[in-house]
Amino acid sequence: MSHLHGDARVSAADHDTSPRSGTRTAARRRLVGVAAAGIVLALVGCSSSPSPSAGRTVLDVLQQDWRHVSGIVAADDVLRVTATGRTIVEQDGSGGQPDPPLNLAGTHLSAPDDFTLSTTFTDVTADATLTLSDSPPVIADEFRIEPAGVRLTLRGDDLRIAVFDGSDQQDVTDPQPTRDEHVTVADPEAELSVERTGDQLAVASGGRTLATLPVGEVLDSGELWLGLSSDAGSFTVRSLIAEAPAGSSLATAGPVASDAEPAADGLQARAERIRPDFLVGAAVALGPLASDAQYAEHFVGQFGALTPENAMKPQALSPRQGEYRFAEADAIVDLAQRKGIAVHGHTIAFTEAMPRWMRNLPTGTKQQRAASAEVLLDYVTTVVTHFRGKLDSLDVVNEPFDVDQGTSLQRNVWYRVFGSTYPVVVSRAVQAADPDVRQFINENGADVPGPRQDALLQLANDTNDRGGYIDGVGLQSHVYHLDTDAISADDLETTLDNVEDAGLIARISENDVTDDEGQEAQAEQYATVLETCLHSEACVSYTTWGVDDRYDWWVDDDGSLQQGHDFVYDDGEPTPAYHALRRVVTDWRVVCKA
Repeated sequence: MSHLHGDARVSAADHDTSPRSGTRTAARRRLVGVAAAGIVLALVGCSSSPSPSAGRTVLDVLQQDWRHVSGIVAADDVLRVTATGRTIVEQDGSGGQPDPPLNLAGTHLSAPDDFTLSTTFTDVTADATLTLSDSPPVIADEFRIEPAGVRLTLRGDDLRIAVFDGSDQQDVTDPQPTRDEHVTVADPEAELSVERTGDQLAVASGGRTLATLPVGEVLDSGELWLGLSSDAGSFTVRSLIAEAPAGSSLATAGPVASDAEPAADGLQARAERIRPDFLVGAAVALGPLASDAQYAEHFVGQFGALTPENAMKPQALSPRQGEYRFAEADAIVDLAQRKGIAVHGHTIAFTEAMPRWMRNLPTGTKQQRAASAEVLLDYVTTVVTHFRGKLDSLDVVNEPFDVDQGTSLQRNVWYRVFGSTYPVVVSRAVQAADPDVRQFINENGADVPGPRQDALLQLANDTNDRGGYIDGVGLQSHVYHLDTDAISADDLETTLDNVEDAGLIARISENDVTDDEGQEAQAEQYATVLETCLHSEACVSYTTWGVDDRYDWWVDDDGSLQQGHDFVYDDGEPTPAYHALRRVVTDWRVVCKA
């Protein structure tokens, strides 16, 4: 068992109680960028803000909902903030872009007019950061896409003022602020404030204005998403007050998904009329669920299951050994439970999306492997126990085979520690922690008959023959190129028959389809996969790997930003692919054999 600070285990919820896998080339890295105007930051001399006038709005943001923010504990009328160590690594384990949290599932501010946000930091052991963002960041598999906003970082008497305008970055893994200034504060524990007046934004400490800048489009959405974080230490937030002068609008707001409801004629509701236990799902992220009303309405209204895109991957749940950051994943799970949506956990054993500490566990000697085995099993037990009773199913092993569509197991840390039978060890540990969760091995390139499919079914059965508890296989069904990746009804029907003959069940786990050959061809492929899945008793669920093309972005090999059009909504509007899915779950004759 791993520990931090002796016997004081940092777990679960940081008191957080109260967050794409699949074949990807470098050209399929998901991300978003938002173009905005440039900004000029000017250091100015001493000045004072006028006293608030009568009729002002005053909000104590400290007393709002901070339960689902990693690294924050609310107690005794203060917030205690500790470093989370959250980073986003690339597929090969390189990089490590910082991923500081924002308050997504709790309270943000609606501030379309003039406002002041002031705070007081004490007990700063290393650094303390206050972030004001125009929108949540978009978290891709390997990138965090920095939104427009202002970040104030205090280290001793040095205050860094970093301004991001939301424009495309030359290197998305290393976002550079439009302006980056350092100023000296007279008293690090004095009140720190950000004030918007008209088209100007002023940063002050102890009433002394340190910098001003044009607002431009940096905080132009009328929404303020707030973050409190530390890179390397901890601090206490003694006050956090939002004010607006008389005549200016200022209010607190929660995640927009709270207001969304399942639709009586949604995809899930219609599928249940054909097969009552069948699930129609989508992969989701907390950011758009919290901030994008159309996204939230479409997801909650249409789908009956969700897979967290990244919030349950190891690098998100345990960024540092012995520490667990469940806040973001808990927020997604809590939303699903309130809306009656099933959750598919994604994922436990995986070659990618591992924190560096896990990837680099020593495996050179028998003693090292034994110690590392204890650490890995502790991770499995802690995570599965935390979500016990809340998951319908779980990817126990994700993408075990090599990335070149072969049938050899990847030599990841799980293989190096436990050997080729590591799925048995992981499956048994999952069963011990939650005997009711359905276990899957999820893989790409196995949705059509062939050696990779044979190897996947063999791996599942061999795992069970050696004492594992695998219920089925996840068939990712990514269609990036219709000429090479298209899935025919005959091939998928044969695949599902093979799954059934192997004594297993199947999920269509990550279906997405390019529109490079046109939206009608895209729609036909979507319909084929869902129709064939619905028709087979071996296929228990269907999940599309995303909701809206608004969040379907990637970086090409040359580093340029490209938008994909692979999902069933495009900028809030249903695509022909959506209507094709709807037809499948509406007309029984479409899915019923003669």
